[in-house]
Amino acid sequence: MENVQSIKQRFEIIGNDVKLNRALEKAVQVAPTDIAVLVTGESGVGKEAVPKIIHSLSHRKHAKYIAVNCGAIPEGTIDSELFGHEKGAFTGATQTRRGYFEVADGGTIFLDEVGELPLTTQVRLLRVLENGEFLKVGSSQVQKTDVRIVAATNMNMSEAIKKGKFREDLYYRMSTVEIGIPPLRERRDDIHLLFRKFASDFGQKYKMPTIRLEEDAVQLLVKYRWPGNIRQLRNVAEQISVLEKERAISLVTLNSYLPNAGDSHLPAVIGSERKENDFSNEREILYKVLFDMKGDLNDLKKLTMELLKSNDTDKVQEENEHLIRKIYGSKAEQETVAEPAPLEVLPLPEHKVETIPETPEDKYHFAEEIQEEETLSLQEKEIELIKKSLDRNRGKRKAAAAELGISERTLYRKIKQYDL
Repeated sequence: MENVQSIKQRFEIIGNDVKLNRALEKAVQVAPTDIAVLVTGESGVGKEAVPKIIHSLSHRKHAKYIAVNCGAIPEGTIDSELFGHEKGAFTGATQTRRGYFEVADGGTIFLDEVGELPLTTQVRLLRVLENGEFLKVGSSQVQKTDVRIVAATNMNMSEAIKKGKFREDLYYRMSTVEIGIPPLRERRDDIHLLFRKFASDFGQKYKMPTIRLEEDAVQLLVKYRWPGNIRQLRNVAEQISVLEKERAISLVTLNSYLPNAGDSHLPAVIGSERKENDFSNEREILYKVLFDMKGDLNDLKKLTMELLKSNDTDKVQEENEHLIRKIYGSKAEQETVAEPAPLEVLPLPEHKVETIPETPEDKYHFAEEIQEEETLSLQEKEIELIKKSLDRNRGKRKAAAAELGISERTLYRKIKQYDL
């Protein structure tokens, strides 16, 4: 069995990181078996090297090795690509076609970005993993295949399973052995080694002197987070090699090739998804506003009753000021803005006053009539508010939603609910 150092030299793998070495050790250990392997890691970390190592060290090394990018094949044709199809199985199927699982019989198939597979294709793949059987598209004849499957993904498979995007049984069947490749930011000591290797390769490729980094540029190179990992590092090395005339690269020059190099990249608390009760919170806020408006309306009616029952202007003025403070804020809050002029209590027209009943019983009856006006349900008031807001904004839902203090989606739901 080959050791890790010889594997690195054979496949041109640069680095001495402990996690990287452990991943290569696991690849060497599982290679002689037919165990399904799942390679995990961020995009650009070099996951494609692991299945090549496994195939080259297995008893299948003289058979076919096929790499399939599952995310690059359209959903409508991926079953045909993997399992083949019969003539006339669908529009455009002018002849019978062999799929990858038939072509690679006895060899190894590398399924890159396996998390992008449609659910229907996942069912077919599970059958291959369990008993080596598959059906061509448009065929009812079961075929057998002896294929070693190595898959890779940069997705969080646990989250994909929770969201129903990936079958749990397929995941456990496919990840008998899971090999994780660390991101470049966790391999700080390897970053400069990789950059020097890429710079040397591109110097030879483009027949020009190899670039080198000044000390402060090396520090920036190592501290940068490299969200695109090794793929991004390689691209930066190639750009600088081609575009820069000076072969000694300063910090300023390197910084111009690194997007967001000045960001702090401090951890941030980000919700994985919007809470389900967001819309109920908006509804509660709207109801609170409506209840407050109802209370203010009751106070205004009470003040009106005082005007009708009493000629005590001072008392009415006092009640009026109290009501204003209640609606628009405390006296302390009002002092921060210009003090409003006192409201003038206008005398009621004579013919209006004469219509007020004189007997106590009639007065109580009149108060009951005013109270009956409050029997409008909360729903009716909500409908009225929405209608008025839509009228004011000429039917523009976005502007109306902003005026009401709710989301446009909530407003749209209310319009459909009340058939407005």
